[in-house]
Amino acid sequence: MIDVEAFVDGERVPAVSGRTFDCVSPRDGRVIARVAEGDAADIDAAVAAARAAFEDGRWRDLHPRDRRRVLQRLAGLIDDNRVELARLETLDMGKPVSDALSVDLRVTVQTFEFFAEAIDKRYDEVAPTDRRTLATITREPLGVVAAVVPWNFPLMLAAWKVAPALAAGNSVVLKPAEQSPLTALRLGELAAEAGVPPGVLNVVPGFGPTAGAALGRHPDVDAVTFTGSGEVGRMFLRYAADSNLKQVSLELGGKSPQIVLRDAPDTETLAKAVVDGIFFNQGEVCSAGSRLLVHRSRKDELVDAVVRASEAMRPGDPLDPGTTMGALVEKAHMERVLGHLDTARQEGAVTLAGGNRVLEETGGYYVEPTVLDAVTPGMRAAQEEIFGPVLAVLPFDDEDEAIRLANGTPYGLAAAVWTRDLSKAHLMARAIRAGTVWVNCFDASDITVPFGGYAQSGFGRDKSLHALDKYTQLKTTWIQL
Repeated sequence: MIDVEAFVDGERVPAVSGRTFDCVSPRDGRVIARVAEGDAADIDAAVAAARAAFEDGRWRDLHPRDRRRVLQRLAGLIDDNRVELARLETLDMGKPVSDALSVDLRVTVQTFEFFAEAIDKRYDEVAPTDRRTLATITREPLGVVAAVVPWNFPLMLAAWKVAPALAAGNSVVLKPAEQSPLTALRLGELAAEAGVPPGVLNVVPGFGPTAGAALGRHPDVDAVTFTGSGEVGRMFLRYAADSNLKQVSLELGGKSPQIVLRDAPDTETLAKAVVDGIFFNQGEVCSAGSRLLVHRSRKDELVDAVVRASEAMRPGDPLDPGTTMGALVEKAHMERVLGHLDTARQEGAVTLAGGNRVLEETGGYYVEPTVLDAVTPGMRAAQEEIFGPVLAVLPFDDEDEAIRLANGTPYGLAAAVWTRDLSKAHLMARAIRAGTVWVNCFDASDITVPFGGYAQSGFGRDKSLHALDKYTQLKTTWIQL
C-alpha cells in the first residue's frame, strides 16, 4: 500500500481537504494505493500555478530549441522508466503488461519525441499583400489547458494531449480518471525531472463531479481537451457555456464496424483481425471493432473462425507476460458489460462464444471474449458502445446495405473495409462517415496521422501536427509600411 499525492506547482502535495480515495487493482480487487482526492480547492491551486507559469513566460518564452530539449529529455525518462510505468498501468487498470510495454509505453515515448521535434520546425506565415503592407499570421499558445483523460490508456492518452499542449507553449492541468491515476501522477514527477518548470504541468487526481466539474467551470482555464464518454463530453460543453466560453475539444465513443465484402482476403487473416480488433485491451477501446458487418456469402465460415479464435483467447493474470487479455477496469464497469449482454439476449441475440464472468475466485473483474449473432441493426448491442469484449455480427447482402449499416449509429470514430478491389475500397472509404477508415487492416496507426471522430464521436483531433491546432490561436498583425 502506498500513498500517492497530487502534483501541483512542481511538488507532490496532499489534497487541500486531506481526503484520499482507494485505488483498486482490477487484477484481484485489492487496494494498491491511497490517492489524494482533489476537489475544487485543489483545482484552484493547480490552475493558479499554471496561470502564473504561463503569464511570467517561464515555459512559453523559452527558446523553441530549449523547450524541444526538455520534452526530448522527458521522452527519454519515460523510456528509461518504461518497465515501472507498464507495471503501474497494468496494476491500475488491468491491461496485459505485455501490451502496456509494447503499445502504451512505445506510443507515449513516440508522442513526446514527435511533438518535441515539432516545436522548432513549424513556421508562421506572411500573408500575400501589396508592397506597402506587411501582414503576419502567428500561432500563439492559448494559456491554461485542462486535459481530462480516461482510464483505458491512462498514460498514452495523457501524452496525446499533454505533449502538443506543452509543445505549443501552454501550461497544463491534467486530471486522470479516478480508476487509473498512477501513471499520470508519475508523469508529473518525470516532467519536473526533465526540466519542465514548476506550474507548467500539474496533475490533480479526483472524481468527475468535483475535480472534473471544477476544471470545466473554472474561469481561468482557456481550453478543455477531453477523451471519454458522450455523457461527460456534453457536461464539458455545458460547463464552458456556463463559465467563460472556454474552447472544448472532445474525443468520445465509437461503434466501429469491420466491413467484410464478398471479395475480402482469406478467412484466417480476417478472423485474426476481427478478434484483435475487438478483444485487444479487453474491448476497452473507443475505436474497437465492435461490429462485424459481413457479406452473407462469407458469414458462416468467418464467424466460425472468429468463434474458434475467441475461445482460444482466455483472460488471465495481466502481470503474466504471456497473458493476452486482462481484467476490466473495475467491478461497476464489469457489471455494466454483463448487463449489456443480458439485454442483448433478451432482445434476441444469440451468444456463440463467451458471455460470462470468469476467474471470479481471483477477486478480479474478468469477462470472456463474447460473440453475439442474430443481432439486428436496432438492437442496443448494435447501437450502443459496450466498451468491453463483445462483438456483434450483422450480415449484409450488398455494398449499399453495408454502408447504411456502417453509418447507422450515432458514432463516427473509425471503420475498416476488407476487399481486394481498390476502387471499392476508395468508394467505401469516402461513403463511410468516420474519422479513420482502414483498408485491409484494423487499428493501424502512427503518431503522424490525426485521430478523432465524426458525429457523436466528438470533434478536434489528437496526434499529428493537426493536434497543435487545439492548443494554439492565430493572430494577424497588419503593418502599414
